[in-house]
Amino acid sequence: MSQKTIIHVPRRFVAHEWGGTETVILEISKQQLAAGFHPKIITSMALAKESHNEMTGIPVQRHSHVYPFFGLNAADRAAMDKKGGNLLSLPLLAALLREPDVRLFHAHALKRLGGMVRTAARIRKKPYVVSLHGGIFDVPTAELDDLTKPIQGKFEWGKPFGALLGARRVLDDADHVICVGESESVKARQELDHDRVSYLPNGVDCQRFSQGNPTAFRERFSIPRDAFLIINMGRIDSQKNQLGLLEGFAKFHAQTPNARLLLIGPVTQPAYEAKLQAYIAANDLSSAVQIIPGLGNDSNSLVDAYHAADAFVLASRHEPFGIVVLEAWCAARPVIASRVGGLQSLIREGETGLFFDPDATDAANQLAAALVLLHKDSALRQRLGEAGKEEAFAHYDWSRITDRLEKIYQLAESHANSRKEAQWKKRVTPSMAQTRSNSWSAIHAERSAAKCRASFPPVSSKLSPLLVATDVAKVVSWKPRAAMRLTMI
Repeated sequence: MSQKTIIHVPRRFVAHEWGGTETVILEISKQQLAAGFHPKIITSMALAKESHNEMTGIPVQRHSHVYPFFGLNAADRAAMDKKGGNLLSLPLLAALLREPDVRLFHAHALKRLGGMVRTAARIRKKPYVVSLHGGIFDVPTAELDDLTKPIQGKFEWGKPFGALLGARRVLDDADHVICVGESESVKARQELDHDRVSYLPNGVDCQRFSQGNPTAFRERFSIPRDAFLIINMGRIDSQKNQLGLLEGFAKFHAQTPNARLLLIGPVTQPAYEAKLQAYIAANDLSSAVQIIPGLGNDSNSLVDAYHAADAFVLASRHEPFGIVVLEAWCAARPVIASRVGGLQSLIREGETGLFFDPDATDAANQLAAALVLLHKDSALRQRLGEAGKEEAFAHYDWSRITDRLEKIYQLAESHANSRKEAQWKKRVTPSMAQTRSNSWSAIHAERSAAKCRASFPPVSSKLSPLLVATDVAKVVSWKPRAAMRLTMI
C-alpha cells in the first residue's frame, strides 16, 4: 500500500477560536485531499469539547494534554489554551506512533509539541517539516513577555520531557523548515546550521472571497448605508494592536462623523478586550465602534464583511504574514497595514496598499492621515483594491501554494532518505563492509566461472577445475585463488 497519509500537528484546532493558522492547515488539507492524499489533523484538546470530528472532510483527532508547571490555576490554563501554551500530551505522541501508512509529519508548532513530532518521525523513520506560523526569530520582546505571563514564577516539572523529546532540536533536525514570512526566512537561514529553509506564503480561496453581499452584512450589524466602514479582522489580542487602531480611528472620526469601525475576531486576551472597551467608552466611540467576537470560518458573513467595508486596516505590532490582507484583496478592498514583519514584503507601498509605523510616536496621526486619504479619494480606493485583487489571484490562490508545498515535501523526503543512508553507512563497520565486498566479489566470480565452463571444450575431469580457474582469472579481475575455490565446489 502506498503511504499517502500526511499528519498535520497544530497546538489546537477548533472552529469557535479560528485564526490564520487554522485557515492555513484546513485549506492545505483540502487541496491535499483533492490531490489523492489522506491528510489528517492530530492535536490537543485545547478549547475543544469533542475528541474526534471532521471539518470539510478532514478528520480531526484530539488528545488530552497538560501544562507541566506547578501552581497554575484555571485562568492560567485557559490563557495558555488560547495562545502559546507549551503543552505536553503523551496520548498525542502515542497516536503519532501508531498512525498507519504515514508519508510525512507536518508540525505547526515548536517546543514540546514539536518535540513529539520529531520523536515520532525519528522512531518511525519518517520525514517531518515544521511551519513557523507565528514566527520565532522575528518576534518582539513585548509579545514574548505576554506569552509567558501565565508561567512566570511557576516551577516547570516538564523540562525532562522536553529534553527527552529533543524539543530544542526541532528546527535543527527538521527535514525542512517553512517560514510564512520572508523576513522570518532570512533570519532563519542566518540562525540555523542548515539551509533547509523555504519561504512559503499563506494563500487564499480567491473565488470564495471575491463574491460577497455587502448590503446583507450592513443590515445584519446595523451599519448605515452611507457610513464609511473600516474593518479589522483578527484575534482580539495585543499583538494585533487594536488599541493603536482605535487611537488612529478616534482622530479620523473627529473629522468624519459618519465613519464606523468593526473589530472582528475571537478574544484571546480578555484583559486586552476590557482595555479596548474602556478606551471606546472614555472617547465616546460606542456608537461608532463594534467588537464582534469572531465570525465562523465557514460563515457567509465573514466574506460579506470584506465586501461591506470601504477600507481594511491591519495594525499589528508583529505579523509574520497577514492572511487577512489577501482576503481583503480578493474583495478588491484597499488595505492600510503596519510596516512590520512579513507585511513589508507582501504589500507594495502605493500600489497594493498603504503603510503606517505602529511604533512611531505619531502612529495615530499616520493612520488617521491614511484613512483621510482613502476617504477623500474614491479613485485611489478603487485602484489599490483592484491591484490587490490582481496580486492575490496571480500569486496566492491555495492551489498555487499547495503545489509549492508539495515540492517542499519532496525535498524533505529526499533529505530524510539521505540521512537514512548516512546513518546506515555509520553503522556498517569496516570489517562488515569488507565482508559484503568479498561476498559480492565471490558471486561475480561464480557467475563468470559458469560462463567460462559453458564455452570451454571438454577436458579430463582432473584438469578441468584448474584450467577453468586459470581462464576465469584472465577474464575477471578477482584473485585466481578465489576463482579456483568457487569453480571446484
